[in-house]
Amino acid sequence: MKGHFAFLERWYENTKALARHRRAMPALAMVSFAESSFFPIPVDVMVIPMVQAAPEKWWKIAGVAAFFSVLGGIFGYMIGMMFYEALAQPLLEALGKTEYVERFRESINENGPLWVFGAGLTPFPYKVITIMSGAVPVPFSAFLMASILARSLRFFGVAGVVRLLGPQAEKFMKERFGLFTILLFIGLAAAWFAYKALSGH
Repeated sequence: MKGHFAFLERWYENTKALARHRRAMPALAMVSFAESSFFPIPVDVMVIPMVQAAPEKWWKIAGVAAFFSVLGGIFGYMIGMMFYEALAQPLLEALGKTEYVERFRESINENGPLWVFGAGLTPFPYKVITIMSGAVPVPFSAFLMASILARSLRFFGVAGVVRLLGPQAEKFMKERFGLFTILLFIGLAAAWFAYKALSGH
C-alpha cells in the first residue's frame, strides 16, 4: 500500500511540474482530457500554479481545463458504452472504484444527470461516472449538459478563487474548496428533488 501511495505521489509531483513547463497550456489540455476517463491526478494540481503564475489568464486556463475535461468525459462515456466489460470494468477495479458502480446503477434511471453534475463539481471521481454513464446509459444530451455545467463551475471556480486569493489559494483549496463544492452540490441537489416533488415529475 505504501508503494502504491508513493507511486501516486510521484505522479502528483510530475503533474504539478507540468504547470511550470513552457508548453503548460497543451499539457493542461492533455491532463484535463485524461483525468476525465482514466488519469488519477486531479486537474486542479495544474490549474492552481498556472493561475498563480499568470493571474491575468485565469479565464483562459479555466476554459481550457473545462473544455478538454468535457471532451475527456465524452471519451469515458464512449468507453463505457462500447467497451465496459472488456476495458472499463477492469479499469474501475484497478482504480479501486468498484464500490461506486453498484451505487450508481441503483439510482441512474431517475437521477443520472444529477450524478454526472455532482461528480463533475465535487471531489467525487468524475471518471467513474463518465464510464458508468455510457455503460448504463445516461441519455447523452443530459450527460453532456450536466458535464459542461459542472466542469465549468468547478474550473472557473478554482481559477477565480486563485485569482482572488493569490498565494493563499493553495491552502484554501486543500482545506476548504472540496467541502465548499460538496455543500454547493447538496444545496443544488435538494433544490432538484424539491422541484421534482412539487412538480410531480
